[in-house]
Amino acid sequence: MDIFKAFWVGGIICVIGQILIDKTKLQPGRILVMYVCIGCVLGALGLYKPLVDYAGAGATVPLTGFGYNLAKGVIEEVDSSGFLGIFTGGLKAAAGGISGAVAFSWLAAVFFNPKEK
Repeated sequence: MDIFKAFWVGGIICVIGQILIDKTKLQPGRILVMYVCIGCVLGALGLYKPLVDYAGAGATVPLTGFGYNLAKGVIEEVDSSGFLGIFTGGLKAAAGGISGAVAFSWLAAVFFNPKEK
């Protein structure tokens, strides 16, 4: 049942993104940034946590989950370190994901040769 919950919640998040691409003039990059910001705001307000508890990876794998992770890290770091946690919390919380994205991007650039259309 957990897999089904993750699948349909993640699917709805993706469907909303696809509708935004198809029905608006928003560029995909702006939609991605909007997803991160929405996840961050919902995480800061405590509204994204119940969705993560319900759907697990279906809510944490999309970009809204990255924004939620940033907000959660900042909140935890501010509680433990004070004002400086605003600057360090998000990076500490998301360091693994950021490092993975950089490493796999580098590997893709090394092994694949892009061609112009």
